[in-house]
Amino acid sequence: MSQDAAASLVASSAILRARADWHYRGDERPGFAREPGPGQESVWDYPRPPRIEPDARHIRVSHRGDTIAESRRAVRILETASPPTVYLPPQDVRMDRLVANHSRSICEWKGEAVGFDLMDGPLDVAWCYPRTFPEFASIAGWIAFYPAKLECWIEDERVRPQPGGYYGGWISHEIVGPVKGEPECSDG
Repeated sequence: MSQDAAASLVASSAILRARADWHYRGDERPGFAREPGPGQESVWDYPRPPRIEPDARHIRVSHRGDTIAESRRAVRILETASPPTVYLPPQDVRMDRLVANHSRSICEWKGEAVGFDLMDGPLDVAWCYPRTFPEFASIAGWIAFYPAKLECWIEDERVRPQPGGYYGGWISHEIVGPVKGEPECSDG
């Protein structure tokens, strides 16, 4: 998909309201946030709107030992209150193992998402944004995976899923919360 086609979404007034309806934006940490230690990041220091950050670490996604994706060209989306979501270029994903499903959603920042099932495996394991808002055109078509459904690794660490079922954040030893989806997180 071309960058021009991907960037064709225009934010409606409802989207603009959703973008504005957020208290914390990464410039202040709420009192309930845990203090990060050396080598750690607080999700409350991540910005809103989210930031795209390259990640050259070894990222691997598998199911029962079968590698579905592997990359050193990933990006992390860093967004206030959420652990990073990792996106991989489609060239580093075994797309022949993914089947588009009927799952659709919209992110007020990124765009319109479509979901994927794993062929001969679990349902709703991944998603991508084929159409994005202009600020996120660089991830159009890139694939993100749910660590609650598949084994997701950063280097030698298997990441934990973000609580709540809906979210796709990757929690590793370097991430400090509480994160959106945990009971003690007041995300407004």
